[in-house]
Amino acid sequence: MAVGSRRRILAVTTAMVLVGSVIAASPAYAGKPKPKPDPGNDTPAKLTRAVNTLGVLRHLGAFQYIAHRYADTRASGTPGFDKSAEYVAWTMKLAGYQVTRQEFEFVFCEETSSSFAQTAPTPTTYTDGQTYELMQCSGSGDATGTVVPVDLNLTPPRASTSGCESGDFDGVDVTGKIALLQRGSCNFSVKALNAIDAGAIGVIIMNQGNGTPEENADRFELFNGNLGTEISVPVVAVSYALGEQFANTAGLTVHLAADTISEERTTQNVIAETRTGNADNVVMLGSHLDSVPAGPGINDNGSGSAALLEIAWQMRKVKPTNKVRFAWWGAEEGGSIGSTNYVNLLTEEQAAQITLYLNFDMIASPNYTLGIYDGDNSDGVGAGPGPAGSAEIEKAFEAFYAGRRAPTKGTDFSGRSDYAPFIAVGIPAGGLFTGAEAPKTAEEVAVWGGVAGAPLDPCYHQACDSFSPVADGADAALYRELDRQYPLIGNVNLRALDVNADAIAAVTITYAFDTSSLPDRTAATARASARSAVGNVPFADAA
Repeated sequence: MAVGSRRRILAVTTAMVLVGSVIAASPAYAGKPKPKPDPGNDTPAKLTRAVNTLGVLRHLGAFQYIAHRYADTRASGTPGFDKSAEYVAWTMKLAGYQVTRQEFEFVFCEETSSSFAQTAPTPTTYTDGQTYELMQCSGSGDATGTVVPVDLNLTPPRASTSGCESGDFDGVDVTGKIALLQRGSCNFSVKALNAIDAGAIGVIIMNQGNGTPEENADRFELFNGNLGTEISVPVVAVSYALGEQFANTAGLTVHLAADTISEERTTQNVIAETRTGNADNVVMLGSHLDSVPAGPGINDNGSGSAALLEIAWQMRKVKPTNKVRFAWWGAEEGGSIGSTNYVNLLTEEQAAQITLYLNFDMIASPNYTLGIYDGDNSDGVGAGPGPAGSAEIEKAFEAFYAGRRAPTKGTDFSGRSDYAPFIAVGIPAGGLFTGAEAPKTAEEVAVWGGVAGAPLDPCYHQACDSFSPVADGADAALYRELDRQYPLIGNVNLRALDVNADAIAAVTITYAFDTSSLPDRTAATARASARSAVGNVPFADAA
């Protein structure tokens, strides 16, 4: 796409943010004849024609505008999120949906600065985002001390419960020292709190290293973990390789420093549902509305949120057979807190009324792949299958892309997004994901193009996840190459956005009228499915 074309789209997007919905809501001119009843976009063909990239960009433009007005962030617990929620609720009310706003408390965490260095035996300075990550909700502090490995398992398959029990610290002196722990089996917060109770003044959590680097790269690479609660000392994450090096270095001392904010704040979920349709057969869709504090979150997850907004808007005249419920979650970046809060408040009867849940978190990554959640675990990678019905949801998406001759791949139910609490209570789930920090492989480049070795979203959880990534700190050469290969608007890949928005629209309207392809789910099978799923799918702040 030419630069001039992109500028025109951005200009139109800005204009639509200001006047688009107002025009849509304006009453018909009095002199016009009364229109005939319109059933709306009630088939996949009609709805996919109505849902277009420019409509989705209108909402993305609104999110960017809001972030620009409010400190360049839309993180839960900030004015940028509150205004984003107001925009979503206002749009859905204008479209005629029944809208509720569910408030809840959560721990707001933000990093101001951090540093990490080896002081002995080989002085080495590590780089934030490259060789270490300050974990979300890490405490503030300045600590220098000897590194003490605690219950590590460096022998394949590296099954690890490091730090999960207070007894792991029996006979291990971490008082006034830095505890080195290994990912696995329990929440990061449990590990850190046990180390602190044992006297540690800082914590390093290394990746687990289970599986193989080729098939389980996320268990070897540097990762960005979420502690999910207030922690009193600095906590950093490192790759398996660096953690193994630390474990094998005699006399290792390090310096950890962090300046962070960690406090309780209020945020909300926005829920909008059709006024008609069978309330005992709810088709539910969700996307998290919040960004991380570092940036506007235009791909993560403005892309999913904007697509749902546009689809819901284009469905405003539809009278579905089944009730359709849209959700924009708060505090996902804190560990799927909003969706977990929502599911925890459901009665057993209300949970049983939700026939399926579809999740859309990052659907326009610049260096994308087209990922569909692996409901039947046919890939055999990571977590097991979703609850009964998840396989059928995956097949529905696969059929859409096959009709477009668009290649896809399975993506694991890793627990890193808002489907996790639904799976945990036995609700079948599915959805789309175009990738985050994982590097694109040469094999993926052969299928979808792009840049091998570069992250699927080079601006994941950064300030440059915006409409102006290079100006906001992205690698200019990388984005020039991506821009050469793809039609990009800022950190959004229009090719991925276009096909994914259509896929969501087609599958949603299909289920809005007919869910007979999914197996019946009784309360008993739901509970059994949930017991299986809980063992397979960790929440975002878990191992």
